[in-house]
Amino acid sequence: MKAKVHVTLKNGVLDPQGKAIGHALESLGFNGVGDVRQGKFIELDLDESDPDKARARVGEMCEKLLANTVIENYSIDLEG
Repeated sequence: MKAKVHVTLKNGVLDPQGKAIGHALESLGFNGVGDVRQGKFIELDLDESDPDKARARVGEMCEKLLANTVIENYSIDLEG
């Protein structure tokens, strides 16, 4: 089974990298882009076939390592 994890900063948390990306886009002529927020995308291949067990296992990985839950949110998508 494949798990796709999206990690993003929580609302209200400053995102200097997102600001830098926004400024760079504007300097390249891409006007009309509003607030830019950046995040992480992590793809995992799991030896699990039960979706509930896989989601719980990946959730534990996120809580312990993949996301800083004080300032970040995460979402999990499972395939196969």
